[in-house]
Amino acid sequence: MPQVMVVARNFMDMVAALPASKLDILYDSAFICEAVLRSLPPLAKKYALQMLYVLAPLTVAAMEEWVLDEYAAKHRVTIDKLLQLRVFVEMRDRRKEVSYKMNQKFRGNMQKYLVAGGSLPREPVPLSVTGRLPASADLEAYALDQWECFLLQLINSSQVEKGTSFSSSMMKTFQRGLLSSRDSEAPKLTENGFQFLLMETNSQLWYIMREYISSAEERGVDPTDLISFLLELSFHKLGAAYSLNTLTDLQRIATRDHLAELGLVKLQQGRNDSWFIPTQLAANLSAGLSDSLVVVETNFRMYAYSTSKLHSEILRLFSRVEYQLPNLIVGAITKESIYGAFENGITAEQIISFLKQNAHPRVADKIPAVPENVTDQIRLWETDRNSVDMIPSQLYEDFPSKEWFDQCCDHARDHGYLLWEDTRRMKLIVRGEFHPEMREFLRRQR
Repeated sequence: MPQVMVVARNFMDMVAALPASKLDILYDSAFICEAVLRSLPPLAKKYALQMLYVLAPLTVAAMEEWVLDEYAAKHRVTIDKLLQLRVFVEMRDRRKEVSYKMNQKFRGNMQKYLVAGGSLPREPVPLSVTGRLPASADLEAYALDQWECFLLQLINSSQVEKGTSFSSSMMKTFQRGLLSSRDSEAPKLTENGFQFLLMETNSQLWYIMREYISSAEERGVDPTDLISFLLELSFHKLGAAYSLNTLTDLQRIATRDHLAELGLVKLQQGRNDSWFIPTQLAANLSAGLSDSLVVVETNFRMYAYSTSKLHSEILRLFSRVEYQLPNLIVGAITKESIYGAFENGITAEQIISFLKQNAHPRVADKIPAVPENVTDQIRLWETDRNSVDMIPSQLYEDFPSKEWFDQCCDHARDHGYLLWEDTRRMKLIVRGEFHPEMREFLRRQR
């Protein structure tokens, strides 16, 4: 069965996608350089540190001697990643021999950091001005509440008690590819939308940040400014207050109108000044804010110790929720509920992964955390269902140009229509029910 997967891009992917000129601008900031270094895979981090004080370029052959032959493939992947991020820069001599050198801006900032140590992006407002600030537990509860409120509004859930102040156009930007609507019907979650809800908080956040930055870029905002500010937030002290007056106009608008609504910062107003307080989401983009603690029994019964309405909505994606107490959700994993999840594009591995990641501490340390008979049965149901699967679809071919074909693929992919594409022969297949939308898009492109 073809799967249309949400691209769960993290900050490293966003940085790597920037052109070289933008990356060099980002590396003017020591905080960006440090964030990139600490986010690198272990081998890439080792290479970066080894090259930090090597001024002369190193040849490809010399660097290949750093690893045994059996790890050559991993070595090449690591070098490609460092080149993509422009931590390493490729050079060629007169004999066309390739060598690598560390990015000069990256090297300079990291050398200063290692010698002088790190510093805060800005000084916090003293307690004598702010008075009592929220406790860590209150700040975490606030972040979780704001994030869940946003997600509930994002999926058009009837469970929303209070909405965010995002404009309808901004919400439509976030919902792009996650929701679809036809004619006068209410918007429905797409396959991408269902898979988005099962992501970890960290992946969800960076998916939303990607859409937010793309939207700002369409309005003429330089994406490097926003990415730089988002990463700077992770270096602020958790729970400390920082004056809004220390921000640029772009940063102040983003903080006040958007980041606070997502739960990345909490705003407070004093007599003469206003300030923002970074939450756990902003401090380290943590994926561990969830308080959902799931226990699955061998009889397919499921108990989730949670007060969150969002968690209840997520569990309904693949289980039959039987009743809900103030702090306990009781349900069962059935063939019908799992088939319903498959119909919405959720895979067996995604369901199993979600149950493992959110397992109650009493069962999380057990091997396996989810009973094997349950995981095996979920996989068997998927195998049975996928033996034959017919999907109404529409084939598009004979495109007049490669550019037109790429635009159509991007449109179909962004809106959750795309089932298959062949770049070489310029053919693509989309879901049949979206043929009118694709036909209208093609008409506008002429």
